[in-house]
Amino acid sequence: MRELDNPLVVFVISDSIGETGELIAKSSVRQFESENFEIRRYPYHNSVKQIKPLLEEAYKIQNSLIVYTNVVKDTRDYIEKRSEELGLHVVDVMGEPMRQIEDILGYEPLREPGLIRRLDENYFKKVECVEFAVKYDDGKDPRGARKADICLVGISRTSKTPLSMYLANKLYKVANIPLVPEVPVPKEVYEKDVNRVVGLIANPDKIITIREQRLKSLGLESGAKYANYDRIKEELDYSRQVMDDLGCYVIDVSDKAIEETAELIIERYQEHFAR
Repeated sequence: MRELDNPLVVFVISDSIGETGELIAKSSVRQFESENFEIRRYPYHNSVKQIKPLLEEAYKIQNSLIVYTNVVKDTRDYIEKRSEELGLHVVDVMGEPMRQIEDILGYEPLREPGLIRRLDENYFKKVECVEFAVKYDDGKDPRGARKADICLVGISRTSKTPLSMYLANKLYKVANIPLVPEVPVPKEVYEKDVNRVVGLIANPDKIITIREQRLKSLGLESGAKYANYDRIKEELDYSRQVMDDLGCYVIDVSDKAIEETAELIIERYQEHFAR
């Protein structure tokens, strides 16, 4: 195994953060069991003005390699042309995969820098929102109402939990608080901006059907107080009183799909809080 007298210098140029190019460069160099190398990463270099001096510098180094992940056509064309003029060793990380995918799909790529980074950020934000919804589901910790983007209130079986999870997947932090006549409404709900609070109601027939199905799934008698018509009317009257006191936006979910209710909530939220 022959070591170079001068180190191999790898220039990783990217119009985003350059993680992909650096990983590929490191992985490739490691295949040669050499420690005589240096990787220089240049993130957010997406103009000819920024890239030109890097190529000139690489030209002056005896053992250099250009690894680039740029996707904008003008920048890519410049790197390709100038590197050929200077006789540089170049690896175009994105070029061939994009060409092959374009050939299969039949249309051109977006050529927008940093798309994968934005996707990753959305993924981690989604995970954070789902974890929030689980932590503050069904009033387990009323402090969640204070921290939430949206706080749902309503009696049992008004779709609070599935709505919370659906909205979490839309990148909203949602807490939900059950309304029960015998249990005081947490002060955090009254302290919250009313435009962030949404009340959910449904007609008694809808609620009793859902609750009876719930009891049946648990192997319990359908005549329990939980599925008693008068009790449900009492709970609904109480919930409407609370919602009137709060002055919050109210949605009747009786005949609405989760997606439909969520869209109403999101539309109202965006009217008051631009994202």
